[in-house]
Amino acid sequence: MEYAEDPEFCSMIDRLRDEIENDEGTVPAAFEQLSETTDPEELHRVLTAPGRPLWAREIAAYALGVTGDPRAFEALVLLLNHRDPERCVTAAHALTRLGDPRTARAAAALATNELRAAYALLPVRLLTSLRAPETVPALITVLERRLPADDPHWRVGLACVEGLGALGDPRARPALEAALPHPRLGAAARTSLGRLAAAH
Repeated sequence: MEYAEDPEFCSMIDRLRDEIENDEGTVPAAFEQLSETTDPEELHRVLTAPGRPLWAREIAAYALGVTGDPRAFEALVLLLNHRDPERCVTAAHALTRLGDPRTARAAAALATNELRAAYALLPVRLLTSLRAPETVPALITVLERRLPADDPHWRVGLACVEGLGALGDPRARPALEAALPHPRLGAAARTSLGRLAAAH
């Protein structure tokens, strides 16, 4: 399988090793074994077996995802909305490589779930990269919710502003214009509106 030489896979393995190593600097033998496994059926067993630690599920989901195995989809979507941003980054990378047609719909659902607004940054960025039919409506919805000046999730709003500018869809104009007075979003909104004007 190709993922063993993948820089993102190597970065994930290094991060997880740091997380789980004990005071003597050693990790369970199962960790090293799983990180070298190329058998998709073994990876799927790890992914679905009850009681497996999060690190094992993350390795299995990533390895299956980047090789296009759709059985990784649900686990990767859960990781995309994890409180740990590094896990979200890894999941987004694997979902992009997976190419499952359900990904955009799932990312849009995560991005627009106001109860999980604090964890919406990576779903928003993934939506932008996918350029799917769900992308622009979802980014507009999220941006409009982030417009109050005291909103704590302004970085999510900024990702929406930047994404909408990159996508160049004229439907974004009203939301971007509404963001112009925002103290943290205004400059990026002006840039994105300029990109919209240049695209049309």
